[in-house]
Amino acid sequence: MERITAPVRGMHCAACVGKVERALTAMAGVESASVNLATEQATVAFDPARTDLVRLREAVAAAGYELAEPRPEPVPGEAVDGERAAREAALRREKVRFVVGAVLSAPVLLGGMPHVVPWVPALLQNPWLQLVLTTPVQVWVGWQFHRGFVHDLRYRTASMATLVSIGTNAAYLGSVAVTLWPHAFVSHGAMTYYDVSAVVITLVVLGRWLEARARSRTSEAIRKLMTLAPRTARVIRDGVEADVPTAAVRVGDFVRIRPGERVPVDGVVTEGASTVDESMLTGESLPVEKAPEAKVFAGTVNRTGTFVFRAARVGSETTLARIIKLVAEAQGSRAPIQRLADRVAAVFVPIVLVIAALTFVAWWLVGPEPAGLVALTNAVAVLVIACPCAMGLATPTAIMVGTGRGAEFGVLIKSAAALELLHRVDTVVFDKTGTLTVGRPVVTDVVPVGAASEDEILALAAAVEQASEHPLGEAIVARAKERGLALPPIPEFTTVPGRGIDAMATDGRVLLGNRTLMDARGIDVRLLAGRVRELAAEGKTAVYLAFAGRLLGVIAAADVPKPDATRAVAALKRLGVSVAMLTGDHRLTAEAIARQARLDRVLAEVLPEDKAREIRALQAEGRRVAMVGDGINDAPALAQAEVGIAMGSGTDVAIDAADVTLMRGDLVGVVAAIELSRRTIRVIRENLVWAFGYNTILIPVAAGALYPLWGVQLSPILAGAAMAFSSVSVVTNSLRLKRWRPHDGG
Repeated sequence: MERITAPVRGMHCAACVGKVERALTAMAGVESASVNLATEQATVAFDPARTDLVRLREAVAAAGYELAEPRPEPVPGEAVDGERAAREAALRREKVRFVVGAVLSAPVLLGGMPHVVPWVPALLQNPWLQLVLTTPVQVWVGWQFHRGFVHDLRYRTASMATLVSIGTNAAYLGSVAVTLWPHAFVSHGAMTYYDVSAVVITLVVLGRWLEARARSRTSEAIRKLMTLAPRTARVIRDGVEADVPTAAVRVGDFVRIRPGERVPVDGVVTEGASTVDESMLTGESLPVEKAPEAKVFAGTVNRTGTFVFRAARVGSETTLARIIKLVAEAQGSRAPIQRLADRVAAVFVPIVLVIAALTFVAWWLVGPEPAGLVALTNAVAVLVIACPCAMGLATPTAIMVGTGRGAEFGVLIKSAAALELLHRVDTVVFDKTGTLTVGRPVVTDVVPVGAASEDEILALAAAVEQASEHPLGEAIVARAKERGLALPPIPEFTTVPGRGIDAMATDGRVLLGNRTLMDARGIDVRLLAGRVRELAAEGKTAVYLAFAGRLLGVIAAADVPKPDATRAVAALKRLGVSVAMLTGDHRLTAEAIARQARLDRVLAEVLPEDKAREIRALQAEGRRVAMVGDGINDAPALAQAEVGIAMGSGTDVAIDAADVTLMRGDLVGVVAAIELSRRTIRVIRENLVWAFGYNTILIPVAAGALYPLWGVQLSPILAGAAMAFSSVSVVTNSLRLKRWRPHDGG
């Protein structure tokens, strides 16, 4: 399957979205098509052997719209947002139309309200002056709606443009008739409604301008990410430094970075040291130390020293480019919660046209005199108050802001569907090694015997293990270095397979290993045997240390929970989420970790190939599961869970299989992802309630439902104002997500 994302031109409301989608999905070879009103683009997956871009364009054109050239993958450092200039030009045009409409409509509105504003000059009440002022508004300012109406007629469809054009043309042409032939109409109580025509169009244009401004803010996240990588890089080739475009950097090139500069591509430090601010990618505020062999990423900022790195990933392969692609795909995708709005939007405009026609007939037959004008006023009010745009924008604007905001804090959500599923999760399953734990042994206990101190035991054991590659030995050496201990010289040592190390210090023999080694060398360990059993019950591995034939103590090590594990688990429980751990380790070790992190459930001694089966078993219990992992063997379980969450520090395979990636690699990010999902879904529901409630309540009001009770009729001008601001309110509500910040889990 080939997948493209291309702009769609000519869409104005949710009804347009449905038409384009139906045109694409009806094509043979198209697997799926998702059209997004907020981004004005379509994402299509199709079989290139059965269809192609030309046929897709023809299908969209047959529906009355235009499928533009597919957008290339965004590459950091290149031109930022190629369509931004066009979007800003369109905003300026809408602003000019609104200003012209406002200037011309204001005197028309005053002239049409002498009963409200008695001091209005008689000149402004002259119908010929009102005709002169209204005509440019009706024809030029409202041209986009009339053109859309003609387009809808041509393709036998209907959209918001149809409603606005029919309503305002009815008011305008009726007023023109009264102006040209006053004797034929005035005797029947006819009046001019130039103010309705001019003001409604002006208000709708104002609403579209404000909506477009607000929508442009929803896509700020991608624009910010695109500007992170510099346009040029200082490359060292054949011993000569030269500034070249970032796009010209090749894998294997050596690049020099000075203080304050941004890293242009991903690579590995080969020379120098520094601290690098990676907050733009991970959300982590503290700079990260970089030394030779450390990885650096495009878009991050060098803070202190100068270093040289070897380019490893360039162009669209960099981490930053992959993040931008993920965010763009998520913002362009559709959440399942939008389906109801889509189904309603498909029939919304025809239903409104029918309601308007019935309103006109009903008021014509039973309304007060002048019945014809009252019927026209109410029918126009119905047409201009209906707003399908609010339904079309309710979900995608919130998705755009939510996924973009998450990316700013290192929470990458791949699709709108994943974002929606995440808020329903009631069980989070953590892989143990490297996800819930640090992934390597750490010295946890040092138990001395007699007068020996902990530092003496650590220093001697580290001296013996200096040349060892055993994980336990590395943990002992690391702890000694943390304490700054001086290590005594060990001129010779011998590894005893399966038992430990037999070494010779300058003043005696050193033994470091298990009880079998100690028994074989005649060392009495009974004094610490009970303590070693306690350590083993806690899931720790203990080794004895003896010097000159005498037991000095025991050192224990274990793979311990990450520092934020307990905090993250507690925060998840406060959200009402059950927390479990999945591991292939022995149950004793797993339960020891579970006790420390205060987990609800332990799934231990699970083979890698059986992890997905365990997730299915939880789902069979009725649980909605999120799996958190970082290794290749976690990929099947990540894919099986409702939502797979990969740690950004993990493997590419795990990240590709997951629905959410946590760039910081900390466990509190899981809490942030769930909180963001719940907040975004709450905003979407508020938007949908507003969109449906607005139309459900106000369309009957515009039709005159309140007249029999209180004698209230809704002015078309007020109806136009309500419609203009309905879409703006939905987008503005979505923008509240920009204030969201993840809690620290505490």
